[in-house]
Amino acid sequence: MLSCFDFLRDINALSVGIRLFLAMLCGGAVGLERSYRRRPVGFRTHILICLGAAMTTMTSQYLLLVPRLYNDISRMGAQVVAGISFIGAGCIIVTRRRRVKGLTTAAGLWVVAIVGLACGAGYVEGAILTTALVLLAEVFFSKLEYRLVGNALDANFYVEYQNTAVLNEIMKYIHDLDLKVLDLEIQKGPAQNGGEEFHPCANLTIQFHRKFRPMELLQELEKLEGVFAVHIL
Repeated sequence: MLSCFDFLRDINALSVGIRLFLAMLCGGAVGLERSYRRRPVGFRTHILICLGAAMTTMTSQYLLLVPRLYNDISRMGAQVVAGISFIGAGCIIVTRRRRVKGLTTAAGLWVVAIVGLACGAGYVEGAILTTALVLLAEVFFSKLEYRLVGNALDANFYVEYQNTAVLNEIMKYIHDLDLKVLDLEIQKGPAQNGGEEFHPCANLTIQFHRKFRPMELLQELEKLEGVFAVHIL
């Protein structure tokens, strides 16, 4: 335990404010990554869950330290861990092709709730380290996974493109590579260059073979005219 954070482990106005702010930062960091990848549960949802969990822990501590209500202070936190399962279950869907999607987001929500509990308890070191490791896993380890797996696998791609003609060109290019599109979801993407005009984006689940890897497809799609951004989810 770092002694520099000892002042945050007491219940007072300053420590409560800093704990809640830290919970907002940790939850927002994970949620921002999910929003960037166009996942339905994103920035604000992660912040609210982390703040709620932090406030739950601090409420338990307050009831014990101020009005001296001697109860099990871990009980409220345990209910957060169980209750977050309902929200996580809502993120998991099964597509028409029997593909399961949303597991990473659901797991991220569960971890964010635990981070919020840690922030509320004043366990700053654990909250910051866990947030950093979650971001490491979601941002970098996904790419490392696709580089290491050599057998046939599925990969989820997020593509921002100009119009339907570009999407047709993408689909034709994938077909010419003898790759199979298992699932396709089209939605409205972010505004280009900060303007008011929105351009479409697509989430594709593609089945690969040994002769072609996900990172190779990502590099090739980035070269296509009319493609604004490509990411492996």
